[in-house]
Amino acid sequence: MLDRLCATVPDYPKPGIIFKDLTPAFADPQGLRAIVDAIVAPFIGQFDLVAGIEARGFLLAAAAAYATGTGVLTVRKAGKLPRETFLEEYALEYGTAALEVHTTDIAPGARVLVLDDVLATGGTVGAAVRLVGRCGGDVVGVGVVLELEGLGGREALAGHRVHSLQRLGD
Repeated sequence: MLDRLCATVPDYPKPGIIFKDLTPAFADPQGLRAIVDAIVAPFIGQFDLVAGIEARGFLLAAAAAYATGTGVLTVRKAGKLPRETFLEEYALEYGTAALEVHTTDIAPGARVLVLDDVLATGGTVGAAVRLVGRCGGDVVGVGVVLELEGLGGREALAGHRVHSLQRLGD
C-alpha cells in the first residue's frame, strides 16, 4: 500500500536527497486508517499521550490520539509556541534545526508515544524524545511510517523501541 500511495520526489529539498512524500497516502481514507492502525498497534494500552513532530507528524499524532482515546502533543519548530518552552537543537542530513515544546504540556510521568513520518538520521526524532524527557514524560516508543536504513536513525535512538511500517535501503 505505501509503495502505491507514496510519492517519490528527487532532489528535494536539495540535490541528492530523495524525498518520500506521504501526503498521497494521508489523503487516501483507507491508506490513512491503515497507517494509523499499524503505527500504534505495537504500543496499544502503553501510552497516555501521542507526540507529533511538525508537520506531517501532527497528522499522524492527531489521528492516532483520536483513534486511541489519548491526548496529543505538538512538537513544533523553534519560535512557533507562545508560552515558555524547552528547545532542542539537532542536525539533519541536509542542515540543522531546532524543536520546542511547552514546558508544562506533559504531566510528570506521562507515557508518550512519539510519531513522525520518516526516520532518517534520527536527529528530528531524537530531539523530540529528549524534549519529552525534559518535560518529565516517559517515551514508551517511537513510531514512523518510513525508515531510511543506512543513515543511523535507529542507532541514534538506541534504548528506545522503534517501530517502522516500512524500511527502505540506501
